[in-house]
Amino acid sequence: MKNENPVVWFEIYVDDLKRARKFYETVFKLELNELPMPDTGEDSMKMLFFPSNMESMNSASGALVKMDGFKAGNNSTIVYFMSEDCSIEEARIAKAGGSVFKSKLSLGDYGFMVLATDTEGNMIGIHSMK
Repeated sequence: MKNENPVVWFEIYVDDLKRARKFYETVFKLELNELPMPDTGEDSMKMLFFPSNMESMNSASGALVKMDGFKAGNNSTIVYFMSEDCSIEEARIAKAGGSVFKSKLSLGDYGFMVLATDTEGNMIGIHSMK
């Protein structure tokens, strides 16, 4: 078996797409992009994509998703975002409308992490090696 990352996509479900967009763009200093959904006659899903290269192997990308019938904050999966130093993003979380659940914590040889709750009630992680 190849030792490769099998994760290629993630979705963070939100109740308020505009509010969630502001949170993620503020904390991670990036721009989310709207991609028109295929015309299926159904308008129950809207997505904002994180910057990515869909051709890149062994790297995950994803989107904020607003979908009828799926409430934010009810899942048990935590997506970890890469960081140079997770204390930088930690300092932006409260100003962006979220809250820090666990402040920067050493993982020994495996670096550091921060756990936070976004504006939609989703738990996210931020990981860095310093």
